[in-house]
Amino acid sequence: MSSASNPVMQINENEENMPMNDIAYRSDELRAREEDRQDLPFVETIVGRHGSLRGILSLVEAVAPTNMTVLIAGETGTGKEVIARAIHELSPRRNRNLVKVNCAAIPAGLLESELFGHERGAFTGAVNSHVGRFTLADRGTLFLDEIGDMPLELQAKLLRVLQEREFEAVGSTRTTRVDVRVVAATNQDLKRMAQDREFREDLYYRLNVFPIYLPPLRERKADIPELVEYFVQQSAASIDKSIESIPQETMRSLVRHPWPGNIRELQNYIARSACAESCAAKLRASRRCSSQA
Repeated sequence: MSSASNPVMQINENEENMPMNDIAYRSDELRAREEDRQDLPFVETIVGRHGSLRGILSLVEAVAPTNMTVLIAGETGTGKEVIARAIHELSPRRNRNLVKVNCAAIPAGLLESELFGHERGAFTGAVNSHVGRFTLADRGTLFLDEIGDMPLELQAKLLRVLQEREFEAVGSTRTTRVDVRVVAATNQDLKRMAQDREFREDLYYRLNVFPIYLPPLRERKADIPELVEYFVQQSAASIDKSIESIPQETMRSLVRHPWPGNIRELQNYIARSACAESCAAKLRASRRCSSQA
């Protein structure tokens, strides 16, 4: 899908002559819309909540008031972090920290220290003590993203925290007790990994207390127009331009596209198209000025 051959949007170069039947996203209007969104509860700002996500958000509303561990599964880019935040915002812990950890982004040798903290001198380079994410999330929520990438040797310690609500920081003999609600997410098949002994089976069942599955965007085509409009609004505000409504054929093309990268890919495509069209609009204006000179 090429933004050059099939542009998602067109920058309006003459707002005064804009057709009345076209909807424009002006930067001042977009800022007002964003301010309105900020006044709403977080769940009310989720795009697609009236469509394919309605059933999923019903599960979120059911599990949020409890202390159950939640495992969110789905492909990369489907919005797992958004659902994790919704669970936290609807829970009694909403006024406490929502602490996020991407298990795939932290080197295996540092992940234990990042989660549980360490004492000064616990290892080479530990010149100061460090407070771990579990301590920071005490009485709040800890979101463990990409949990399938957590090293096997660390999974036993995580299992103990989930069961006993206690741990020792690296290099310490003092036991720390915490009250943390854990929400985990993965784009992998943890059940198969457990069967293949690539993931602890006991930890899998301890995490999978309340599973939530997020379908890929290709199975949520009814949500695409609303997502496109939202991302167009964001892009218009970021480049401080007016963007006209999207042609119907372009929208049909966007709905038909499989989007293997899911919502994140769609968002990046809209932003890239808006930027490209903005540059093209400037070039056209420059050429007109040159021709008139």
